[in-house]
Amino acid sequence: MFRRAVSMGSFGEELRLERLNRGIALERITEVTKISQRHLVALEENKFRVLPGGILNKGIVRGYVNVLGLNEMDWISRFQREYVASGELLEDDRNWIEFAANVGRARVRPRDAATERLKWAGALLLLLVVGIAGYFAVRYFGYRSGWWPTVVPGREAAANAVHSLGIWLMRVPRA
Repeated sequence: MFRRAVSMGSFGEELRLERLNRGIALERITEVTKISQRHLVALEENKFRVLPGGILNKGIVRGYVNVLGLNEMDWISRFQREYVASGELLEDDRNWIEFAANVGRARVRPRDAATERLKWAGALLLLLVVGIAGYFAVRYFGYRSGWWPTVVPGREAAANAVHSLGIWLMRVPRA
C-alpha cells in the first residue's frame, strides 16, 4: 500500500521519499557525487529551471540514483518524461534528451560485448577448422590421385619416402 502512494507522486517527491526511506542525507549525496546541494533540492522539488540544463541534468539524476542504489535507466527515463511534461523544457534540452535517448539505445553493455566477442571467436575458430579440414581433404585426394607431390616442388623425395614406408609397413608380418 505504501508503494502505491509513492508511485502516485511526482518524480521529485518519489526521489525524495526513496532517499528518506534509505536514511541518506542530501549532504552525503553531495559529498559522494560532488553535485551542488542546490541542484539536488531543485531535483526533489521538480524545479527543473534551476538545473544547469542539457546533458548535465541526466548526469545529476544518474549520480543521485546511483548513491541511493536505484535503477539508473528507469529513473533517468522517468526524469525525462517528467521534465518534458513540466513545460519547463527548453529547446536545447529537448535536443539533449533526444541525443541522450539515442546514446542509451546505442550503448553496448559489457555483457553484450562479451557475447559478441564470443560469437566472433567461435566464427573464427569454425573458419579455421573448416580451412584445416579443407586443406587435409585436398591433400588426401591429391596423394590418392598422384598430383599432390607436384604441387609442392622439392617434395618428391619426401613423398617417395612416405610411399616406400607405407609399402614396408604392409610387408611387416604381424603376429
